[in-house]
Amino acid sequence: MVMNAVLIAVIIMVGLSLARVHVVLSLIVGAVVGGLLAGLPLTDTLTAFQDGIKNGAQIALSYAVLGAFAMAIAHSGAPKMFANSITARLGNMNASTSTKWLLFAAIFAMAIASQNVVPIHIAFIPLIVPPLLLVFNHLKVDRRAIACIITFGLVNTYMFIPYGFGDIFLNQIILKNVSENGVDVSGVSIVSVMAIPALGMLLGLLVAVLFSYRKPRIYQDVALNHSQNTDKPAPKVSSYRALIALVAIIGAFVMHRYTDSLLIGSLTGFAIFMASGVVKWSEADNVFNDGIKMMAMIGFIMITAQGFAEVMKATGEIAPLVDGAMQLFSGNKAIAALVMLIIGLVVTLGIGSSFSTVPIIASIYVPLCMAMGFSVPATIALVATAGVLGDAGSPASDSTLGPTMGLGMDSQHDHIKDTVIPTFLHFNLPLIVFGWIAAMVL
Repeated sequence: MVMNAVLIAVIIMVGLSLARVHVVLSLIVGAVVGGLLAGLPLTDTLTAFQDGIKNGAQIALSYAVLGAFAMAIAHSGAPKMFANSITARLGNMNASTSTKWLLFAAIFAMAIASQNVVPIHIAFIPLIVPPLLLVFNHLKVDRRAIACIITFGLVNTYMFIPYGFGDIFLNQIILKNVSENGVDVSGVSIVSVMAIPALGMLLGLLVAVLFSYRKPRIYQDVALNHSQNTDKPAPKVSSYRALIALVAIIGAFVMHRYTDSLLIGSLTGFAIFMASGVVKWSEADNVFNDGIKMMAMIGFIMITAQGFAEVMKATGEIAPLVDGAMQLFSGNKAIAALVMLIIGLVVTLGIGSSFSTVPIIASIYVPLCMAMGFSVPATIALVATAGVLGDAGSPASDSTLGPTMGLGMDSQHDHIKDTVIPTFLHFNLPLIVFGWIAAMVL
């Protein structure tokens, strides 16, 4: 097991990623090394890699088009209008505890909605958070609490609610990869399976907000530097544009439910923006391209991860790795589940994307879980939780980069100390515990 090609490939990939080599390059190098160590000719290794890329193309395309739809929503000015409304309301209130909790509730709702109801992902953060920084300062809010709230909304929603980004993660990635490794997932309620890990994250959020970062924290009122955005005008704000955004969101939701295709739903929403004139024909290319750029890197990583996973399967060394792991664990499911979760944490920390981690670990975890007697729901919970682990605490994850982007606009919020470490402690540790519980009771 020590010289297993699959194990070495994963170690190389994670090591290069942690050494800040680009994740895409790390995946390619790891796949090629793994294939060659297993005795595959270079041509066969590359062929397997290319076959895997084909499997990830649909997911990446859905992600890219959803990004375009998200940018169209931002372009409509609806998020900006919402932010202005909140700022005005809070500005007329006294700096009281009730005001702080109202602000927390509003950010919490926006973070959750950004994954499904208004699927603009992290695009809402630079539109809504910077205008609220002065309000945070006057309320003496610890921004680490805000970072935890935003990250919770970004991560917990897609791992629990099967719509928008949750549809991609739960249905197109988790269930698809588990079934492709020989497990019948029909009849399994993914929401029920993920309820236990999701509860762990919720408890972590409550600890962060109610205990860890409840005390006042002093920040200086600093004028924000918007020079980086001077090349693009601020989104126009009007009731008509906001109404069209609402219609587009509803249209996208209906088409998604009717066709069971997030791609068609996103295209429908974008078409409504164009037909209404909110996104003019002359602006459509730029808006669409900006949306694709926002999601492109994640899409490339997901595609490359599928190629990596396909090479690992082609090596034929997953079965020996599973057999070796079974001997190592001596049939102890509790220890096996814990080790799999910790490995998932390390892999996701290196890659920075839970969406891209699943294809890699599923090819190893699913056969191992089946061999050790885990149920299908427990297997799904292990694969999904191991994939999510690290997303909240990875310096390279958009779930941590997004909050820092908004909260650090005045240079008073450090990415590592104020976002990465707080989210890692309050979300990843509970996820390990509750993911383990799910594997034991399901």
